[in-house]
Amino acid sequence: MHIFANPNRFLGIARPLTPWLAWGGALLVIIGLGSGLFLTPPERLQGESVRILYVHVPAAWLGMGGWTGIAIASLMQLVWRHPLAAVAARAVALPGALFTAICLATGSIWGRPTWGTWWEWDGRLTSMLVLLFLYIAYIALAGASSDRGGNSRVAAIFGLVGAINIPIIKYSVDWWNTLHQTASITLTKNTIDGSILWPLPIAVLGFSFLFGAIVLMRMRTLLAEARIEARLKRMADA
Repeated sequence: MHIFANPNRFLGIARPLTPWLAWGGALLVIIGLGSGLFLTPPERLQGESVRILYVHVPAAWLGMGGWTGIAIASLMQLVWRHPLAAVAARAVALPGALFTAICLATGSIWGRPTWGTWWEWDGRLTSMLVLLFLYIAYIALAGASSDRGGNSRVAAIFGLVGAINIPIIKYSVDWWNTLHQTASITLTKNTIDGSILWPLPIAVLGFSFLFGAIVLMRMRTLLAEARIEARLKRMADA
C-alpha cells in the first residue's frame, strides 16, 4: 500500500477512477433495484415487503464493511504510519455512518409488517445501533484532531477497538435466539429462492461502487483542504 503514500500518485489514480465508480455504481443500482421491484415475485410469507432487502442488505454490508475499512486504515496509521491512512479512515466514516443509518431505517420498515413492531432490542438490531454510535463518536474524534492540526492516535485506536463490534453483529443471530432471522446467505448455504435472489448481487455491487466513489471524493476533498491549510500557514509565517 505504500505505493499510494505519495498524495500526487494517489490523486492521479483517484481522479479518473471516481467517475467510473460513481456512474457504474448508479447504473448497477438502477438495474438491481428496478429488477427487484418489477421483475421478481413477492415472497410467500413476507409478500411485497421482501423487496426492501435490495436496499437493506447492501446497506448492512457497507455499514460493517466501512468500519472494517476504518480499522484497517487505523492499523496502517499506527503501525506503518502510512501518510494517507488517517485521511482514508476519515473519508470512510461519514458514508459508513450513512449506510448504517439506512440499514437501521429499512430494517425498521421491514420489521413492522414482518414482526409487528418497528423496533425490537434483539442482538442484530442493537449491535447495529451500537455501530452507528461508534461512527458518530469516531467522526467527532477525527474532527477534533483535525481542528488541532494533526491526525490523532486516539481516533486510530478507537477505530481498532470499535472493530470488536463487527463479529458481534455478524454472529449475533447465531449467539442469541431473537426475532431476526439467521444468516440467509453463507459460504455453505442459501435460503433465498433464486427468483428473488438474483438482483441482490447487482444491487450490492452497485452500492459498493457508489460507496467507493464517495470515499475517493472525500479523500480528495480532505487532501485539498490540507494543502490549502498548509499554504495559508506558510503565508502567515512568511
